[in-house]
Amino acid sequence: MSTVIRPGGTRDAEAVADLHAASWRTAYAGIVPDDALGDGLAAERREIWELRLAADYGGPETTPELLIAERDGEVVGFAYLVPHGDGRILLDNLHVRPGLTGGGIGRRLLDAARAHTARRHPGTDLYLEVLQANTRAIAFYERAGGHRTDARAGFFPGGHTLPEYEYTWPASELARQPWS
Repeated sequence: MSTVIRPGGTRDAEAVADLHAASWRTAYAGIVPDDALGDGLAAERREIWELRLAADYGGPETTPELLIAERDGEVVGFAYLVPHGDGRILLDNLHVRPGLTGGGIGRRLLDAARAHTARRHPGTDLYLEVLQANTRAIAFYERAGGHRTDARAGFFPGGHTLPEYEYTWPASELARQPWS
């Protein structure tokens, strides 16, 4: 069973939304208030992904990139990269199907995100935001060479504010790594 990383598109909206909701419910249980993970989460994620993937962002320099991890025709993970107004690329989402975490899919998606950033946006830092209580994800990003560069409040559905960290891969490091 080989996992392939490919560009995503509008046809992936439903699968990405379903995986996103399942991942939130697993990774954020006990971290995010239960009402933010409730019955409306899947429908909310579907609406968000349909809008994101159908939007016209004006050109390649400003258009987000969806990377899909696929195994035997099934979406098993995804990463979503967003060019930010501050000149950096935000890794806005990196999720792996619950039950498949720890098997290298997340690392392959992160490597693809770093390679994409270095190739399509040379000289640009890649960063992400992670909840401070999500210690498993923090350990993953630190093992992958992410540098903690900020701490702030993150905002979740339902008006919830939770502390988060920012991790960055500087452009200088992205440029010298042989990402797959």
